[in-house]
Amino acid sequence: MFTQQAQFDDGSHVGLHDATALTIAQSQAVLYRCAIINPCDRPADPALVDIWGAHRCLRDHILPWRRIGGAVVILTHKPEIFQQQALALTLRYGPVRMAITTEQHLFRAISESHVAALTERAENRVPDAISSRTWNARLMLVMSILVVLGTLVLFAMSPLTGFVVLSFWAVITLATNTILKAAAAIVGVFSRPTDADHLPIAAENLPVFTILIPLYKEKEIAAHLLERVKLIDYPRDRLDVCLVMEADDATTRASLGLTNLPSWIRPIAVPKGTLKTKPRALNYALDFARGTLVGVYDAEDAPAPDQLRKVARHFANRGEKVACLQGVLDYYNAPANWLTRCFTLEYAGWFRVVLPGLERLGLVVPLGGTTLFFRRHVLEKLGAWDAHNVTEDADLGVRLARRGYRTELIATTTQEEANGRFWPWVKQRSRWLKGYAITYGVHMRDPAKLYRDLGARRFWGFQILFAGTLSQFVLAPVLWSFWVMPFGFNHPMGHYLQGWVLISVVAMFIFSELTNMFVLALGVTKAEKMWLIKWIPTMHLYFPMAALAAYKGFYELTFKPFYWDKTTHGVLLPNKGAGKATGSPARQASDG
Repeated sequence: MFTQQAQFDDGSHVGLHDATALTIAQSQAVLYRCAIINPCDRPADPALVDIWGAHRCLRDHILPWRRIGGAVVILTHKPEIFQQQALALTLRYGPVRMAITTEQHLFRAISESHVAALTERAENRVPDAISSRTWNARLMLVMSILVVLGTLVLFAMSPLTGFVVLSFWAVITLATNTILKAAAAIVGVFSRPTDADHLPIAAENLPVFTILIPLYKEKEIAAHLLERVKLIDYPRDRLDVCLVMEADDATTRASLGLTNLPSWIRPIAVPKGTLKTKPRALNYALDFARGTLVGVYDAEDAPAPDQLRKVARHFANRGEKVACLQGVLDYYNAPANWLTRCFTLEYAGWFRVVLPGLERLGLVVPLGGTTLFFRRHVLEKLGAWDAHNVTEDADLGVRLARRGYRTELIATTTQEEANGRFWPWVKQRSRWLKGYAITYGVHMRDPAKLYRDLGARRFWGFQILFAGTLSQFVLAPVLWSFWVMPFGFNHPMGHYLQGWVLISVVAMFIFSELTNMFVLALGVTKAEKMWLIKWIPTMHLYFPMAALAAYKGFYELTFKPFYWDKTTHGVLLPNKGAGKATGSPARQASDG
């Protein structure tokens, strides 16, 4: 544990802030005239737990303990839940009796006795048919070799034909992507992320909100993270912040070990498994969540203090089909260097223009990995996150759409730390593009079913957004080659680019550049960072890095598809950057 210790009356130990829970448990035991039991010292019968299911025991806050005197003793820290489940428990176990424990001991006892089952569940919640864990790397290798050999043969037989084919596909995908982006921009010119225009919810009516914050080898970020989390304006008795870390992550544990955590912030250690990814950690922690609403933040996030109240209000005033809310992401260290400025420009266009436009067009919304909020029961119904997908957020956005649920953008901002170093940026982007490719491949296993699930408009939007984006990055050098023509150099396509064909291609290139510039300018205008507009022309030097990232990502598709390239946080915090990054991240988040 990371807090001071207080002693149970039976000799075991709990965190100091759980002394209150012990007092409550003792009062409940007196009130209900039942025993108080510590299942960590006197373990439960695993077979009894298996009957109900370890994850259901966690969700229902009950622990079938032992069979004594012809009845099964059910431990709980919520007697009202035992009373609600009494009939179902009796049908499953026969006669049952209640005993009291604390939440900490109940969770700990189940997690220790059923570590294998809970770990396996965290890795396999999503059905095989729509999970990337069945990704066949060997088949991918064979297909990659065949594609490369086929391309080489085509170029050997006719270099011109090969270049024409690649150029045609590059130009077509550029045109469709540009049209989609332009449509989203037009829809988004006078729009902003949705903010439910309703009266606030009284504090006593706010739902319990669980926030999952996955951490891994976070040495620099811990102190900043806790400062920001403590600024969240939400009733503490209804706030459940879970710091989710790997059990063998000594770096993060040591960093947090110097801090006394309040009762509403608790660490959750994820046992070692067959892989180590963010979605696997989220899946494991979800079973321990207390809330009916679940949110996800990253370690470096600085959410607006009123964010959770806005989210709770929005969910309360939307139908059940609105299952996910995506907040706006921005960067608090934009002035640190050129790369962070470009990253901020890119995100401003994406989160403030393109994504709201996709939502209003009724298309699939690929989620960002943070500032995400879900109705818990829907998240569980969908199988939560795909533990093997390195862009679990985009995949979940597609699965939500396939099941008929809606994602809405909400008018609240979270400030993040932009990746401002070249190779870490490439590694991060390669992971994203690799995940996009895997997500596309998984959902295209059965195109006909995907078409039925999404409908024509969303199906073709999905094709443009995923296949088109991947094609653009891979074939970027082909598109760059066209820029030699204005300088009088010969181009392999020069013979074909005559008359109206030449005019159409030139017009499309100009339209694409103007659309990109407009989206970026509109994005930073909405973000109130007009000073970044002068950096838009330099984006021509920024996006080529993504081509390098795409090749790295496609290489990993074949040899290590589930490898998670970790991004180090706390490198370019505002006080370490230069320029206009003034004020604390928390203050900037509030201002955002």
